[in-house]
Amino acid sequence: MLKSKKNVVVILVLSLIGLFVPQFRAFAQSPDTSDLDGLFDLSIEELMHVEVTTASKKEERLFETAVAAYVLTSEDIRRSGATSIMDALRMVPGLHVARMNANKWAISSRGFNGEFADKMLVMIDGRSIYTPHFGGVRWDTYDVMLEDIERIEIIRGPGGTLWGGNAVNGIINIITKHAKDTQGLLLTGGGGTEEQGFGAVRYGDKMGKDTYLRVYSKYFNRGDGTQMTGSSGQDGWDVTRGGFRIDHDSTNRDEWIFLGDIYDGDVGQLGTEYSLTAPISQAYSHENTLNGGNLLVRWKRILSFESDVVLQAYYNRERRLEKVFSSTLNTYDIDFQHRFPLSDRHEMTWGLGSRLDRHTLDGSFDYSLNPRHEDLGLHSVFVQDKISLIPDRLELTFGTKVLQNEYTDLEFQPSARLLWKPNDRHTVWGAVTRAAKTPSRHDIDGSTSWGVFSAGPSIISQEAYGSRHLEAEEVTAFELGYRIQPADELILDLTGFFNDYEEILASERQANIAMPGYTIWPNLLGNNLHAETYGIELSATYQASRDWRLNAGYTFLQIQAHPDQPSITRDVAYERQSPHNQFQLCSQYDLTKDLELDCAFNYVDNVPDGDIPHYLRFDARLGWHMTEHLELSVVGQNLLDSRHPEFGAEAGQIQTEAERGAYVKVTYRF
Repeated sequence: MLKSKKNVVVILVLSLIGLFVPQFRAFAQSPDTSDLDGLFDLSIEELMHVEVTTASKKEERLFETAVAAYVLTSEDIRRSGATSIMDALRMVPGLHVARMNANKWAISSRGFNGEFADKMLVMIDGRSIYTPHFGGVRWDTYDVMLEDIERIEIIRGPGGTLWGGNAVNGIINIITKHAKDTQGLLLTGGGGTEEQGFGAVRYGDKMGKDTYLRVYSKYFNRGDGTQMTGSSGQDGWDVTRGGFRIDHDSTNRDEWIFLGDIYDGDVGQLGTEYSLTAPISQAYSHENTLNGGNLLVRWKRILSFESDVVLQAYYNRERRLEKVFSSTLNTYDIDFQHRFPLSDRHEMTWGLGSRLDRHTLDGSFDYSLNPRHEDLGLHSVFVQDKISLIPDRLELTFGTKVLQNEYTDLEFQPSARLLWKPNDRHTVWGAVTRAAKTPSRHDIDGSTSWGVFSAGPSIISQEAYGSRHLEAEEVTAFELGYRIQPADELILDLTGFFNDYEEILASERQANIAMPGYTIWPNLLGNNLHAETYGIELSATYQASRDWRLNAGYTFLQIQAHPDQPSITRDVAYERQSPHNQFQLCSQYDLTKDLELDCAFNYVDNVPDGDIPHYLRFDARLGWHMTEHLELSVVGQNLLDSRHPEFGAEAGQIQTEAERGAYVKVTYRF
């Protein structure tokens, strides 16, 4: 009852703010209201012309792309009050963003979510952070300084034709700012209840003619989460990170980028360690260590207005020391791309890519890989043709990527997309795409203990094994989209989709294996499922007044998974790991020229797997530009609930809940 009363009070306060803010503004502002540009960085008209690069590997207007795309701008991120990329992604319609504990996240689109959502490709400045070990992304490892992000481009749906394997259900591309746009000194820091302490320093300078540099360092410390029982999750998280970026535009034709980062940190973990001798199971608390770094260089030459070449290479190192294994991954990657006009109506893009992953893992009874070390090569070639059937009105884009990998050899990922623009306020598009997700090392070589227990005088060991006979998971995706600007102050974006999945990985129970002193209940991974997903994704941007903007989104998702064998039961939970309905509403209001009020509501339907109930999350930020150079923010997160779960725990891990929190942040720019 007390919790309910608190929620009512919060909602009433927000309602009163909404009623009286316009009157307050009318009283506070000067009589001259001729300035209709408002205080936002981008007007609705400018949003219509926002350019993205992820959709087709070149800059094009978001409103005129034949994909389900969404862009988070640097201003969106600043005003969200988010302290991590993961929290910022909660604003994106069509993404399911769930915190598993204080340092682990499940993020995906169109289903199949989990700690290692292996059908979502994530990149930072064109560098893939998808791990070949488990598949998916280790969100506790990769981070950037949020103030350095220019935008985050999100593609929902397959993108394998251009970006290769694992871009099955979507792409998240984090793009940082040109060093020229981050000149001078920036200091930021703060702390609070959950975000116990964080700080960053960045400095940008001009090194010479057309050459710009920035360097940065950041640190954060996030407190332990709370289990459903009320006990501490002992899953606190702290990381120190530093890096640089150099941009050189030598002529109107050549552009160079050179950047890199290093990091070191600790991640708390509660878990259970198993053994075939007493004690057969034992709870532990451990601080995992993670460290690594990366270097990336990119050269672009503009051959003409319609032609260019891009060459990119990067090196990434990742090292983790956990309780049950230690892992080292070194990645070497090089990509080449060439865009040119084949004729007045044909724009061709083709490219080559090669990657080498060198992975070593020293395991234990709980988890191991055999062999412990393996070199994985990944090679690709793609070609795409954009045909202008009716200039500026109707275009057809088709192409394919051929991917060669160590486990399933050749994979073909074709795509065809049709875009129709009846006029400047309407865009209609449709697409048919095939994409593939290649197996990870864990899928092929993994050996995992699901638990050891006593059954009378016997000891039972539940174990799961990978398989060297796996095929790539495949999806054939059908999409239809419509964007419209029905009024000067409103943009609507609607997408419907149907995905047909084949060869999905699932574990199948095998016959018991009698060993001296114990019995194994084995489970073997295989391509044992097929599934269908369908749904709709709707987003809207509304400029309610010159000082008030609303962004809303709604997602409906249905998943139906079917086992190919009657004995497959464990992984049919895929269809129970995603909410059917999600809704977002973000409000950005400029109370005065120097005072901002930003609010965000997120409704997430129940997730049956793990018995996760539906929840409504409300975050609020009050920002004050105290001077031209100094900004103060007060942020409250999850204000309607003391705490709630967002996703079930993976095997052997402890689940903690998202808690109510508040923090203060100060930023100085000079």
